[in-house]
Amino acid sequence: MSTTTPATAANPLTADELARATDAIDRVSAAFDSRVVGQDRLRTALLVSLLAEGHVLMESVPGLAKTLSASTLAQAVDARFSRIQCTPDLLPSDIIGTQVYDPRTHEFETQLGPVHANLVLLDEINRASAKTQSALLEAMQEQQTSIAGTIHRLPTPFLVLATQNPIDHEGTYVLPHAQMDRFLLKEIVDYPAEADEIAVLDLIDDGTLGQHQQPVAPVISTADVIDLQSLVRRVYVDPAIKKYVVSVIRATRGGAQVLGAKLAPYVEIGASPRGTIAFFQAARAMAVLQGRHYVIPEDVRELRYSVLRHRIHLSFEALADRVAPETIIDAVFRAVPTP
Repeated sequence: MSTTTPATAANPLTADELARATDAIDRVSAAFDSRVVGQDRLRTALLVSLLAEGHVLMESVPGLAKTLSASTLAQAVDARFSRIQCTPDLLPSDIIGTQVYDPRTHEFETQLGPVHANLVLLDEINRASAKTQSALLEAMQEQQTSIAGTIHRLPTPFLVLATQNPIDHEGTYVLPHAQMDRFLLKEIVDYPAEADEIAVLDLIDDGTLGQHQQPVAPVISTADVIDLQSLVRRVYVDPAIKKYVVSVIRATRGGAQVLGAKLAPYVEIGASPRGTIAFFQAARAMAVLQGRHYVIPEDVRELRYSVLRHRIHLSFEALADRVAPETIIDAVFRAVPTP
């Protein structure tokens, strides 16, 4: 595809709007990098999810700055932040809220739960029971909760950052495929490089990190985030890119005709149309992060693992042969011509 500016959309972003968005994103990125070292992919995933109005699932062993990343992002955008430690005995009311009887007035009073915040960190979400996980589903999808028959809208912007530990399986409840599909992105957080790990010690030494660290000063407001989200919705997507995204998603369901006889048995279920929408929204956000008002194929390819790794359901044969979702994703993108 040509790198020249595509045909003008109905309501294209102006140069001033794009410059304003770039400046805001740069300030948030700098605030994030002041605390979180060596997690560039995680930073990109969080920013894409925030701008695309989606949710992100983070998977890694403990101690890789997932909680720090979430709290730092919340502070940088001046958002209300809440952290929920998921455990097997956690009840839906512990998250969404409940009604409490007030003996002074002889009436029930609604107390909203911690999910009523702008950025919600669900730590080790797979430790919550299926009933509690289902309560989260309404909040993530509908941006509302139901308490005693009354609907309570969640604040805007609203972003769920969920974590899960792939190592410990005792006392966990595997997220159902329907709920996994609600996450815009799934990011695998890896160990930092040696130089980055040394930099972490330096930040602890100078007081930037540690028990007595000061909060990050807000660099933009939640109103600015809402404005950025509205700009992302106006990013131009060429019909050729739309067809490319649809072709990629359909290829995950293509079987041997697309993946070949060797890889096809490893895929049990391909991505749903929600994956198509996820690519569409996330690619727009990625374009704004790159300072463009239009999407190019590289925006789609850059996000391929994060969008698809939790949407392709692998067979038991794939698990036995230790075939990673990324292997299937690479085969899909090789099979689909780039516009």
